[in-house]
Amino acid sequence: MRNASPRESVVTMTPATSLVFTTLLSHGPLTRAEVGRRTQLSPAAVTKAVRPLMELGYLVEGVDEEARPSVGRPANLVWVDGGKALFIGIKVTGDELIAVLADLCCRVRLSRHVRLTGREPEAVVPALTTLVQELLTEADGFGVRVRGLGIAISGDVDRADGVVRYSPFLEWRDVPLAEIVGTATGLPVTVDNDVRALTVAEHWFGAGVGLSDFALVTVGAGIGCGLVVHGRVVSGAHGVAGEIGHLALDPLGPLCHCGNRGCVEAIAADPAILRAVRAATGKQVTDAAEALALAHGGDPCARAVYARAGEAIGKAIGFLVNIFGPGRVVISGEGLAAYDLFAEGIRDAFAASAFGTASQCDVVTRPLPFEEWARGAVATAIQSFMGSDTYEEWQ
Repeated sequence: MRNASPRESVVTMTPATSLVFTTLLSHGPLTRAEVGRRTQLSPAAVTKAVRPLMELGYLVEGVDEEARPSVGRPANLVWVDGGKALFIGIKVTGDELIAVLADLCCRVRLSRHVRLTGREPEAVVPALTTLVQELLTEADGFGVRVRGLGIAISGDVDRADGVVRYSPFLEWRDVPLAEIVGTATGLPVTVDNDVRALTVAEHWFGAGVGLSDFALVTVGAGIGCGLVVHGRVVSGAHGVAGEIGHLALDPLGPLCHCGNRGCVEAIAADPAILRAVRAATGKQVTDAAEALALAHGGDPCARAVYARAGEAIGKAIGFLVNIFGPGRVVISGEGLAAYDLFAEGIRDAFAASAFGTASQCDVVTRPLPFEEWARGAVATAIQSFMGSDTYEEWQ
């Protein structure tokens, strides 16, 4: 199926077309009138945006029999046909690749985990391309073409050029990942920061649905933050907007890998907590799970380390809310396993640092498995697909 000859049918992706599509993706099925209300587009503009996408099969319109009025015609609904296209998403960690095959509505059809033998590009890229080829073979069974590949990776990522500028956990610098993988797989490739990718998915399908302004803060191997401002995931002029992990809270604090001292990440990320627990207890705990077990077992020194970490996270969220003013902050990441130890410190520090009514911001936790991060990579691939200059119909 993926090698079929294309018959191209082109439609220009205007801002209105993209807006209507994303609205239906997150909130559909909707009537055209409801699409207009949510997007603030005129009926004529909605019709203009919907028509070409329906002709290509990405949108479908039908009757909602359950909403049939007592008098007059039944209500017509428009929705995204998720089965029209497939996408692959891969989350790269220091130890493994987590991949999903998902449809146009970001519904996961299957997932795969592959252990890595090393962190250098020479080890990761061949494993990644082999995994993609396996998923392409699996996709043939669905009879639908794979239209894009999203890769989510930690660090400073230039999405426009598909370059990993710096990933501290992988120790990568200036790796043109999209070009390398695109050449190897023949797919359009979108490479983005993993937290930003997860934020796209949460904005469309998760805790951020319906919110024009919210933040996602991730706690674990690092401290990350994704921002949605006026309904758009933002990265800023230099691609690093929301880097609260590198807010320097204590000039005399522990050295951070970025070169500064007392960064949130140098206090509250898993590696920092592990080092601090070893220093405080004198015990050679080997990983984050052992450090957590020690704290849960009642060791006062270990618990104090987690309390300080929670305070740093809460203070950072307070600063974020003061500057950005989101309606909600979602806390996620593998570090939530320690949330009971963090919670009081986060709550108290946030209350102390949030100014005035900013303290009313809704701060919630949302545990997400790594498959959801891979789904975030799919969301960025769908985003690129929708945001391109043209759509193409393939037979």
